[in-house]
Amino acid sequence: MNEQFMREAIRLASDNIDNGGGPFGAVVVKDGVIVGRGANRVTANNDPTAHAEVSAIRDACQRLATFDLSGCEVYTSCEPCPMCLGAIYWARIGRIYYGNTQADAAEIDFDDSFIYRQIEKPIGGRAIPEVQCLHSESIDTFKKWAQTDKKTKY
Repeated sequence: MNEQFMREAIRLASDNIDNGGGPFGAVVVKDGVIVGRGANRVTANNDPTAHAEVSAIRDACQRLATFDLSGCEVYTSCEPCPMCLGAIYWARIGRIYYGNTQADAAEIDFDDSFIYRQIEKPIGGRAIPEVQCLHSESIDTFKKWAQTDKKTKY
């Protein structure tokens, strides 16, 4: 763990409060160098996906020209929410360092426990109804993908 990188994530979070965003910051590090930075811009940008970790991942991927961040680490001012945790896994980041906990975030009204509980439920028991439709038509795109030689596996 490198305290310098964690302090940068914390600085981004603090500065972001002054710039109209939420109190979250994150950096992606590869080989001892920051390759991506992000801060929570959900309310500032009217974008519910503009969390610090997702923004840092997007920045790193753009700078490194890849969707695969294997060999990278993320330093984030708070334990990642479910969406950010999913993005970290999809990006193949190898380690997460965080400052504040889920409980700390909940104390200032950033409580993700509802989402964690929803994920554990079967589809029919979730708060937002999920309805499968046009499966026989939509499966054709998966069949097309399986047969094409123009795919990049990820």
